[in-house]
Amino acid sequence: MTIPTTNFDIAIVGGGVAGLTAALYAAQAGKRTILIEKQERLGGRAMTNKKQGHYFNLGGHALFHGDALATFRDLKLSLKGGKPAIEAHGLWKGQISTMPVGVKSLLTTSLLTVKGKMEFAKWFTKLGKIQTDNYNHLSVREWVEGNVNDPMARHILYSLIRSSTYVMAPDLQAAGPVIQQLQRALNGVMYMDRGWASIIEEMRQRAAALGVQFIAKQKVVAIEHQEGRVQQIRCEDGTVIEANNVIAAIPPAAAYQLVPQAEATALRIWKEQAIEMTTATLDVALRKVPQQKINIVYGIDQTVFLSNHSQAAHLSDEGAQVISVIKYQGKEKDADQDLRDLEQLLDTVHPGWRNELAAKQFLPNMTVSHDFVHLQRQSKPGPVVPEITGLYVAGEWVSHGEMLVDAATASAKRAVAHILSHTETENKVIHEHRSIV
Repeated sequence: MTIPTTNFDIAIVGGGVAGLTAALYAAQAGKRTILIEKQERLGGRAMTNKKQGHYFNLGGHALFHGDALATFRDLKLSLKGGKPAIEAHGLWKGQISTMPVGVKSLLTTSLLTVKGKMEFAKWFTKLGKIQTDNYNHLSVREWVEGNVNDPMARHILYSLIRSSTYVMAPDLQAAGPVIQQLQRALNGVMYMDRGWASIIEEMRQRAAALGVQFIAKQKVVAIEHQEGRVQQIRCEDGTVIEANNVIAAIPPAAAYQLVPQAEATALRIWKEQAIEMTTATLDVALRKVPQQKINIVYGIDQTVFLSNHSQAAHLSDEGAQVISVIKYQGKEKDADQDLRDLEQLLDTVHPGWRNELAAKQFLPNMTVSHDFVHLQRQSKPGPVVPEITGLYVAGEWVSHGEMLVDAATASAKRAVAHILSHTETENKVIHEHRSIV
């Protein structure tokens, strides 16, 4: 492998959303930047598979009104897609009922008693005004059980939390970030035309135009450092890339593995405290949707969720409807049972869907997040690895309260901002020293 330059201001390991975000902001600041990705395609879990003219994301992806949306707009990405309708249904004891997600649906739902509706309405009104920082040291279960009395209202709230955070760990999740995510969910989400690969490709093109160099299908085997400062990246084929700063936009276990003597750094703590969350996802493209009026279904007594992404975005060149069905997983996983549960949900919502099936994709164990803000965390990860100057981490697991892709973009920007600030400080010291001399 030959690259025009081997010495860079910033080298980024990992070509997902976090890595591309870091590359764009670094290049905009005039830094010589290179990004190395082990896969042939960029995007990480934001890749999209095209099957027989239908676009399947790697799991059910939604863009909330958070840091990622603000970042993409700041980068002037086109963001072609749309918002799904707010109307939704809930699955309780095998029956489909109206889900209380608005005033009209709250009045008409059969899921809640009159007393339950009054409490749910009161809670819903307060949600947008809650100061979330006050609940950072409280678990989701403690918050829900301490603030909602009606049992069914609690069930519904847990369902909304699962679907907005993609996490099923109420005894571990810190309530503050979850409440903030629910507040953002009130503004709706976006589904992207042709899947999230459209965002990734636009980011790649923008970064390349700014001079970012890319190396794909190349495995990094070490991020080397000496005397407490990062030195270079070593690739599997022997290529060495020197860099003043390295951003590891990869999972915590991978970062730990690549850095020599990582056991003596915060990387060890971040790896050990990380709790990975996964889903089983079945995506189907249906030539015709049997039940056209049901597009979103929340599992209330089951940890499942269904969404017809085609109600808001173009996801099929053949005119089919692409539906994503998700099961949020805990520690116990059974791929065969998970698939049966997902197919059963489709059977309930869209009877006869198999007769309309044009294509499908089943992901039995899809990583949603390599870590999240939970009560067992010993320390807040990143952006700096304090023991090694010039080494940074980014990704959805490097959360300071953000969730999912919002954490990926926010952590990437924090890393680049720290590099720029540190560089300015060093330049100032050098300039002052020269002035004195």
